[in-house]
Amino acid sequence: MTLFIDVNTLTNLISKVGLPNFMQQLLDYMQSDFKKWEQFDKSARTAAHSSEGVIELMPIADQHQYSFKYVNGHPNNPKNGYSTVMAFGAFADVASGYPLLLSELTLATAIRTAVTSVMAAKALAKPKVDVMAMIGSGAQSEFQAIAFHCLMGVNTLRIFDIDSKAMDKLELHLKQYPKLTVIRCKNAEHCCQGADIITTVTADKNYATILTADMVSPGVHINGVGGDCPGKTEISAELLTLGKIFVEHEPQTRVEGDIQQLPPEHPVNAIWQVIAGKSKGRDNLQQITIFDSVGFALEDFSTLRYLYDLATQFEIGERVELVPSLSNPKDLFGLINTSGAINNASVCA
Repeated sequence: MTLFIDVNTLTNLISKVGLPNFMQQLLDYMQSDFKKWEQFDKSARTAAHSSEGVIELMPIADQHQYSFKYVNGHPNNPKNGYSTVMAFGAFADVASGYPLLLSELTLATAIRTAVTSVMAAKALAKPKVDVMAMIGSGAQSEFQAIAFHCLMGVNTLRIFDIDSKAMDKLELHLKQYPKLTVIRCKNAEHCCQGADIITTVTADKNYATILTADMVSPGVHINGVGGDCPGKTEISAELLTLGKIFVEHEPQTRVEGDIQQLPPEHPVNAIWQVIAGKSKGRDNLQQITIFDSVGFALEDFSTLRYLYDLATQFEIGERVELVPSLSNPKDLFGLINTSGAINNASVCA
């Protein structure tokens, strides 16, 4: 039987361990998998683009386990009552192809995206960080704020969004974290003042310039999260050329990330090599580091692997017969032949 985790099951799992612990444990899984980067069969995601958004499939496997995620990105969805991003995924045994887990990944993707940002910042930011600027207060914002507060010790968060109601929502939710000071800013430039880390999490599907060179001080680390598909950017090309850029899977990021604005020969660095201790992150305290985050399948693999282990540990989740259980594996037809589904075998349409 295949383990099934729906939204309610996932929120139950999170409540069992607490969100900060859930994030920390997921970070441990993710760092472990990134250190084994070379062992994975990797590819850029397959995308179906439309004028309204994108639907993507994200597969990856090592010698033992396989996963994929179905995910969309439709910036106009909230106007129609849908989330901008929705996702589900599967986790399977490579040796047999048997699906071990089918899970919701909308909420889980929001958490894993924030955890990925922290993973990159731990590898690239200055040793001591206290202030983060965050441009964008949509569905991803709380997760980024909580992850950086609880996992990296960020105690001051400067926020800005063109939608004042989105900032209201973010401030309300973050009141649960009394040690996190939230400063509401009048514009993006004001937001970035005094920041050790700048995180951009906007959703519009267009060539936008959210962050420019004059807004960034020496030594700042930038997490560019919102620029994640062709024709969608946040960071100015000038600023990109001033920083040391790190990416997940370069073939994918060249097409989807902020670096789509740069010539294909512009140098970038693999974040996995820094996490694995194979290369250096920032070169000095004055250097600007940039994580051009587009989201990669390995992060979802880590998430599904963690969810499967956690649900198994707490014995939470429904067991569903997603694929047939056959007494004779060669007799698939027998499932309908004995079920009464065939009422008149002598009549063919």
